[in-house]
Amino acid sequence: MAHGDDVLASAFERRSQIFEGRPRRKALVGLGIDPEVSGQLFAGLARAEERAREDDVRLHVLVSQALSERARLLAALGRQLPQLVGLARRGLRMADQVQAHGGENNGVATFRYVVCDVFTDRALAGNQLAVFTDAREIPEDVLQPLAREINFSETVFVLPSDEGHARIRIFTPTTELPFAGHPILGSAFVLGGPLQLEEIRLETGVGVVPVRLERDGPRIVFGRMEQPVPTVEPFAREAELLAALGVERSELPVEVYDNGVRHVYACLGSEDEVAALRPDLTRLGKLDEVLGFNCIAGSGSHWKTRMFIPGGGISEDPATGSAAGPLAVHLARYGRIAFGEEIEISQGAEIGRPSTLYARVEGSADRIERVQVGGSAVTVAHGEFRL
Repeated sequence: MAHGDDVLASAFERRSQIFEGRPRRKALVGLGIDPEVSGQLFAGLARAEERAREDDVRLHVLVSQALSERARLLAALGRQLPQLVGLARRGLRMADQVQAHGGENNGVATFRYVVCDVFTDRALAGNQLAVFTDAREIPEDVLQPLAREINFSETVFVLPSDEGHARIRIFTPTTELPFAGHPILGSAFVLGGPLQLEEIRLETGVGVVPVRLERDGPRIVFGRMEQPVPTVEPFAREAELLAALGVERSELPVEVYDNGVRHVYACLGSEDEVAALRPDLTRLGKLDEVLGFNCIAGSGSHWKTRMFIPGGGISEDPATGSAAGPLAVHLARYGRIAFGEEIEISQGAEIGRPSTLYARVEGSADRIERVQVGGSAVTVAHGEFRL
């Protein structure tokens, strides 16, 4: 029976690759197999395939799972099993013939990805992210061109990890980053769904980042990541920064925080001032090519921010998770919020991508112990490149 399962699993994986969309139950009925029994079997396989498509995970994993769950049903097939195995073997031979005679995927590499909107609970808002869920076969010299082709703030390539559940590499349209917030949260939603984990650990260029996942039934609704504690130093070019932003002063010291990505913060007098900003992006880009320029305002637990990083190929970011943690640290260090208090951060409205981020810092001004950033995400599309 185990051998029959293996043949069936292989056949349906190959069928998925070569004969996508062909009817299956009809063929079994034509062979004289009980329609009710074959219908139950393939209903399970169809549900597994649908789950795979929704989450863009490898089909053979879920097919094997469905077959295992249906061991009792397969045992009941009795004498009909040889016919099923025979059909599977014929399917494999047909798949081989199609590939040998120039099937549509012959010689073409297919790289699949998921698109999700991050730091939002609704589609077409938040910060866009593309996640290539299995990047093992993507050549190194193709990673950056793919990120540039997609042209989101960041694109993620998922690889195996010896330290976490997965390793992720993060690319902007122009460069690779060791760490970034919304790619980590979005990847946690994409990968954590089929894995059914309460916490997923993602290896990044700055180490493993754990993300706690909250669910409403099977659906992930919120994630909270542990961010690296940032270093801090004064920003030496404060006057040039304020001039490029078109503002006279900052309400708090202008400092640079580094948690794997470098961010500088200018605190303005009101949220309306932040919304009205029209910075000189050319001048900002000349100040520092890899620095994020954050303009903030607010009070209590509600804050507004805008982040510009023209040197990194991003005029304005819809939602910046890597900046949210240091923002909470900055506010707590200067007494604008209490340590341990969670703040809600709004971002992205000015570019039509409203986003909501949550951040909290624990410790003291002398010793930061823990930085957490959270939010929601929604999957909005699946696609593939054929190169």
